[in-house]
Amino acid sequence: MNRRTLLAAMLAAPAVARAQSWAPSRPIRFVVPFPAGGGTDVAARILGERLQEALGQPVVVENRTGSGGNLGMENAARSPADGHTLVMGTTGTLTINPHLYANLGFDPARDLAPISMAFTTDHVLIVNPGVQAQTAQEFLALARAQPGRLTYGSAGSGSSTHMVAELFRLAADIQVLHVPYRGSAPALNDTVAGTVQFMLDQLPSAIGQIQGGRVRALAVTGPRRAALLPDVPTVAEIGLPAAESTSWGAVLAPAGTPAPAIARINAVLREAAAQPAVRERMAAAGADAAASTPEELVARMGRENERWARVVRDARITIN
Repeated sequence: MNRRTLLAAMLAAPAVARAQSWAPSRPIRFVVPFPAGGGTDVAARILGERLQEALGQPVVVENRTGSGGNLGMENAARSPADGHTLVMGTTGTLTINPHLYANLGFDPARDLAPISMAFTTDHVLIVNPGVQAQTAQEFLALARAQPGRLTYGSAGSGSSTHMVAELFRLAADIQVLHVPYRGSAPALNDTVAGTVQFMLDQLPSAIGQIQGGRVRALAVTGPRRAALLPDVPTVAEIGLPAAESTSWGAVLAPAGTPAPAIARINAVLREAAAQPAVRERMAAAGADAAASTPEELVARMGRENERWARVVRDARITIN
C-alpha cells in the first residue's frame, strides 16, 4: 500500500467505524407520504426489505397520505430524531410543494436530514390514438396550429404530472389546457378514453397502456431513452432539451438524527442500489435504482428547488 492509499484509508476509517457502530434498537418506521401500491410505495418496500436484512430490525412501511404528500412528510419531520424514523421524499414533496403551499408544515431543508437518493423515473408524453400525430414533431405542429385546443390531464395541480407537463409546455412554447384530476389513474383513464388528448405521465403507470396500444408514446423526459421504450426518443432528441426532467425519490430522516445512524443507513442503501436483484425489481416497477451521499442529495435538492420555483413562477401555478 503506497502512502497516498494509506492516507486515504486512514481518513476514511472514522466514517466507516461510525457507520458500523450504530444499530437500531427497535423497529424502524419508514413513512411513505402516498398510498400503498404506487411507485413511491413499491420502491420504499423494496429498500425496506434490504434495510431490515442489514440492520436486524423490522422495517415497517407506513403510508400517511394527504395534502400532496405534505402530511406524511410533516409527520416524519416531527418524529424523534433517533434513527428509527425514515421517510421517502420525492421531487414534489421536497422541491415543488414548498413553492405551492403557503403553510407547508415543515421545511425540507431545515427539518429533514438527507440520507441518500433511492430511485429515479422518467415521464412519457402519451397521446390518445385519435390525436393526429404519429411523432412528437407532428404533435408539436398540431398544438401550435391549434393554440388552446388540446387538453392534458394530470394527477392534480402541483403534482409531478402537472409540473413536468408545464415544463414541457414552456420549453415547447405551446398553449394547451390543463385538466387536473384526483390522481394519475383517472387522468390516464381519460387520456385513454380521449376526454383529454395527452398526458406526461410517469412511465411506471403508463407503460401498460402504451404496450396495450391504448395510448401512443411520443417522447420520454429522461436524459436517455427508456429501456422499456427503446424506440421512443428523448425530449432532447426532438429538440426540447429544456424539457428534460426526471422524477425521483430519496430517503431522509428527521433533522438531528445522529451522524452514525445516517452513515449506517446510507451505507446500506448504497449497497442495495448496486445489487442486481434490487435493480431488477426497481426496473420491473419502471424505476431506476439510485443512491448518493447525503451531500449529493443536498445539492440535487438545491438544483431542483431552483428549477421548480422558476416553473411555478413562469407558468403562474397556484393551489386552490
